[in-house]
Amino acid sequence: MEVSTPISANEFKACFELLRFNIESFIKGKPEVVNMALTCLFAGGHLLIEDIPGVAKTSLAKAIAGSIEGGLFKRVQFTPDLLPSDITGVEIFDPDGREFRFREGPVFANIVLGDEINRAAPRTQSAMLQVMAENEVTISVRTHKVPNPFFCIATQNPADHRGTYPLPEAQLDRFLMRISIGYPSHADEMQVVSQGITGTTPELLHRVVGIAQVRSMIAFVRTVRVSSALTDYIVRITAGTRTHPAVRLGVSPRGSIAVAAAAQARAAAAGRSFATPDDVKAVARHVLAHRLILAQEALSSEEAADDILQKVIDDVAVPRRP
Repeated sequence: MEVSTPISANEFKACFELLRFNIESFIKGKPEVVNMALTCLFAGGHLLIEDIPGVAKTSLAKAIAGSIEGGLFKRVQFTPDLLPSDITGVEIFDPDGREFRFREGPVFANIVLGDEINRAAPRTQSAMLQVMAENEVTISVRTHKVPNPFFCIATQNPADHRGTYPLPEAQLDRFLMRISIGYPSHADEMQVVSQGITGTTPELLHRVVGIAQVRSMIAFVRTVRVSSALTDYIVRITAGTRTHPAVRLGVSPRGSIAVAAAAQARAAAAGRSFATPDDVKAVARHVLAHRLILAQEALSSEEAADDILQKVIDDVAVPRRP
């Protein structure tokens, strides 16, 4: 059993900054994207990156994995013919030992990249999402734990829906955060092109933090204080999504828990042992927007979930003493 070594708030901040700086040396001009991806990792959640091809979705996952010493990274390219056993693993009969032996699938890694998850059939998607929720795989009657930490980064292209199986709302809810990357600025894109010309890849990054340190950092995040006033603030925000006229189905209590966890991680990254309303506001859009199911009227008016969520947050009074 892996045991985490306790760390301080200052140690957490130093390691977080080291990781962030290292990843940003390859992912140019996207500090908020890198910051949110690492926040999701240390909050103990999973990340969905939804964006068009070619904006470094896969590179971001590889850069995170390439910055961690001792961590195992696996990539799965989702296709319509991919089977659940291709994800989780399968039992194979060993004639010498006269018994079935379990052959692990790619989910048995610390960081798993599921590329274009919406191209796989629903059965295969469910196999992946079940592991994300339970951190274990059950084959026949045996249960196999995945490594700790276990961080899944899934990608999907929102523009091309031909031959895709959109993730149902209940499965989207399994992702702690959804982010997009967007196009780089002119200056940043020039650096990206230069990296491509010279053959610079995320695999060439220095490994600046060990996997044991990552475990300790995740454990530290769980100790960050979330006061009753701040918990009340979070619950009032999520409750506000359930009564908004433009929302058909609001955020569940799982979303409230996710906001609290992400706020804890953001506070830890700032070197604090307590979370604040500003932490909640900073992570709320990335944590909650993909959990909203909009009413038909909102869809027809093209009112974005982000805009609705911002209105809900603006209507909720901020606690004076977090």
